[in-house]
Amino acid sequence: MLFSILSNGSGNLLVNLVIFLLVAVALIISISIHEFAHAWAADKLGDPTAKRLGRLTLNPKAHLDPMGTMMLLIAGFGWGKPVPFDPRYLDNPKKGAAIISFAGPASNILLALLLTTIFHVFGPVGIVGFFLRIVVQYNLILALFNMIPVNPLDGFKVVNGFLPRELSYQWIQLAPYGMWILLFLIFAGVTDKVIGPLLTSGMSILGF
Repeated sequence: MLFSILSNGSGNLLVNLVIFLLVAVALIISISIHEFAHAWAADKLGDPTAKRLGRLTLNPKAHLDPMGTMMLLIAGFGWGKPVPFDPRYLDNPKKGAAIISFAGPASNILLALLLTTIFHVFGPVGIVGFFLRIVVQYNLILALFNMIPVNPLDGFKVVNGFLPRELSYQWIQLAPYGMWILLFLIFAGVTDKVIGPLLTSGMSILGF
């Protein structure tokens, strides 16, 4: 995805390089916020696992997965290091897992709203305004993508948190097939067809 910016951009190498760097930084910020939120939610629910592993931080080094980052650069989709949690610390493991999972996308939406407010209140122009728009856009993308109800994405555990016990059991049986289902949805273009219109509507609602 990022490499395509350099090859298919405006034709001005310097401009394309700047856009490349801005998008890369936006992705790093978005992923770091997302993973930190998982760790924060787990800690607040009484699970110290992520904190003990140094994940309760905004430092990107703690959250970026080398392979996931490379896939972002090459294919346009990727992932950060999953934040581990121990359900034994949770009063209600099923609902607790749903809350921890939802915290990631929720943090991206909240950051997008905050930066949108800054954008419209202060009206930054030039590269600053462009960068804010990029960060908002990629936070929305990350939130929408992760709310797809397919394992290992956050949406899978969020949905499970609302299901009654018997349906939850059946839902969990789909988990081992989740990655194959997700890859099919991505390469078949289904995710683009779903996320694209939602992203366009979201950016429009936010005034971009």
